[in-house]
Amino acid sequence: MIQYIASDLDGTLLEDGGNHIDPEILGLILKLKEQGIHFIAASGRQYQSMRFLFQPIKDEISYITENGSLCIHGGKVIFRGEINRELGLRIIDAGKEYKNCHTLLSCESKHYTDSKNPDFIHHMRDVIQNDIAIVDDLHQVEEPFLKLAICDFNGTEQLEPFLKERFSSEIRVVTAGRIWVDFLAPNADKGKALSLLLKHLGILPEHGIAFGDQHNDIEMLQLTGTGYAMATAAPGVAEYADKVTESVKEVLKNILKGA
Repeated sequence: MIQYIASDLDGTLLEDGGNHIDPEILGLILKLKEQGIHFIAASGRQYQSMRFLFQPIKDEISYITENGSLCIHGGKVIFRGEINRELGLRIIDAGKEYKNCHTLLSCESKHYTDSKNPDFIHHMRDVIQNDIAIVDDLHQVEEPFLKLAICDFNGTEQLEPFLKERFSSEIRVVTAGRIWVDFLAPNADKGKALSLLLKHLGILPEHGIAFGDQHNDIEMLQLTGTGYAMATAAPGVAEYADKVTESVKEVLKNILKGA
């Protein structure tokens, strides 16, 4: 019995870096709701950005944002995770040392960056639709750190090992799409957030399915009743899934046919 569907966004429900969800998928989500199946969007993206993506049905679904550091249902925060400030500042400094990258600091009120790169700012503000503030020094941000993410438009092949070597003993470091490396707050990942949300909703984890394509989706794929890895998933992700698919939309259609 399927009671919920949780899905990653970039590289899963939409093309990596894309900002438009197929209207047919939005219609399928509403039809699933009519059948008693609740949809949960789970992403490293900001809450505001995710609501923009799901604009026509934004109040019909739940949100796991910032890779699990913020979980929101019905406009209320269900769970919040934080990164130790001292550790966060060292990660920020490492980004400056790497140089060929752009650091994004996620806080509950908004995102912050010290990047002045116009392409990065345009991508985050105008394409991804983030509420983002540009500051001279991220050390000046006083809000609790929910998540840190570092972007390299050339890909993560060099960035990921550089950051993992320095910080993997202190915090989980994962790829989140082709150009991002994310730092997950302790005890805050998509699986943890999904578990707490399902408890809030009174749904057992085994009564649902999840979709993902990156290492930040693994806990979610393991928790749910049936985990689907995308055929284009990062190496190793499919090992933690029950099935592999090329299309979330086709799976949703098949679920409706059998509902």
